[in-house]
Amino acid sequence: MAEPLPPRTPFGLAEPLRRRIGPVGIVERFDLALVSLAERQGKAEAFATAARAAGIPLPGPARRAEAPPFAAFWVAPGMWFVEAPLDTHPDPVAALKPVFGAAASLSEQTDAWVRLELAAGDLAPLLERLCNVDYATAPDGFATRTLIEHLGCYLIRLGPGAATLLGPRSSAESLLHAIETAAAAIA
Repeated sequence: MAEPLPPRTPFGLAEPLRRRIGPVGIVERFDLALVSLAERQGKAEAFATAARAAGIPLPGPARRAEAPPFAAFWVAPGMWFVEAPLDTHPDPVAALKPVFGAAASLSEQTDAWVRLELAAGDLAPLLERLCNVDYATAPDGFATRTLIEHLGCYLIRLGPGAATLLGPRSSAESLLHAIETAAAAIA
């Protein structure tokens, strides 16, 4: 029997990438499961009931909410990305499908994205160089899709000096390069 392949991060590493450029810290995370959760047409009541039963928050547009072990952020009308610890939810679709049944469509997203946690005293100077989001005035819990360079990414504001950035896994190196270049410009 063949030996299983060791898990690798989107950067091809065995351990999460960690970088510090001037005031900006960049930490890769690959310990969270991610699943898209979409309400099926005509199933709004059953969908909401199932979400409550599962303990999954359903925030409104441009928002993220937490209800451990889950967190969710709005991506489109009737659609959210749901996060959970990977060690307790290794197959989030299998865990959630029985709860939602025919009320929702679920799609595994964990391996489709690179997740970077950004930290600095103030991230606004960095993010204003990267995207068109007015990070300085956005409230904590703000979540939106935006472009960084040519990449469609999700940006979640956790605080003035903390953000989560999800970008396409296949372009992880390009996204990191853009962040490092902008961080060097403000260092």
